[in-house]
Amino acid sequence: MIHTIATTGSTSADLAARIGAHERVVEGDWLVANRQSAGKGRQGRAWFDGAGNFMGSTVVHLVPTDPAPGTLALVAGLAVLEAVSPLILPPHLAQLKWPNDVLVGGAKLSGILLERVGDAVVVGIGVNLAAAPQVEGRATIALSAFGPAPDRETFAATLAQSFDLELNRWRSFGLDPLLRRWQAAAHPLGTPLLIGELGETPLQGQFAGLTTDGALQLRLADGTTRTVHAGEVRLA
Repeated sequence: MIHTIATTGSTSADLAARIGAHERVVEGDWLVANRQSAGKGRQGRAWFDGAGNFMGSTVVHLVPTDPAPGTLALVAGLAVLEAVSPLILPPHLAQLKWPNDVLVGGAKLSGILLERVGDAVVVGIGVNLAAAPQVEGRATIALSAFGPAPDRETFAATLAQSFDLELNRWRSFGLDPLLRRWQAAAHPLGTPLLIGELGETPLQGQFAGLTTDGALQLRLADGTTRTVHAGEVRLA
C-alpha cells in the first residue's frame, strides 16, 4: 500500500515515531508526501521538497537471517536505479555512487537515507522528478530534463515494486550477487573520488570496488587500498 499525505515534517520521522510507539508498520507499505517541511539527508542536511518530486519512506523489519542492515543502502540504490533508468534517454545513463546516491552525468538525481529504529530500518528516498535543487558545490538533475516530469503516483508504484524485488533478492541470495550488480551499475573502477565533508581536506583516491561486506575500497596514490565504511563521497 502507498499512503499519500499532503504535507508532513518528514515521512521517515513519521514512520520512526510509529515504530517507537509500538504501532504496527507493515513492511512493503510506503508513506509518501506531497511536501515535507523537515526532510533531511546525510549529516542532518535539509532535503529539497520541490513540488512534483518523490519523497517517501518505507520500513524493513530485520530478521536474524538477513544480511548486514547497512547494505540496505545498496539495495535501495539498485531499486531506484531500476525505477528511473527507463525514464532516462540515451546517451545519458544513471549510475550508482557509494553508498546511496543515484547520478546522471555526475549530477545527483536521488538521495537515500537509512535510519535504524530498534529491529527495523526506515528507508527514506527522494527522487528529483520535476525539479532539481540548486546546491552549492554540487550538480543536480531531475527526470524532467529528459521529457515531461513522471507522474508521482505512477513512479511511487514502480519504485515500491522495484524495492520489494530487490529486498527479496537480498534476503534470498545474500550479498554476492547484490555487490556484483551494484558494481556493474556504478561509475567505473579507477574513477577519481574525494572522501570527506565539504570544507574539509578530503582523502583522495580511485574507486577500487567494494569489499565483501559492501564497504568502499579506495586506491590511494601510493598504491595502497583504504577501506571506507562511512563518509561523504564525491566524484573528483
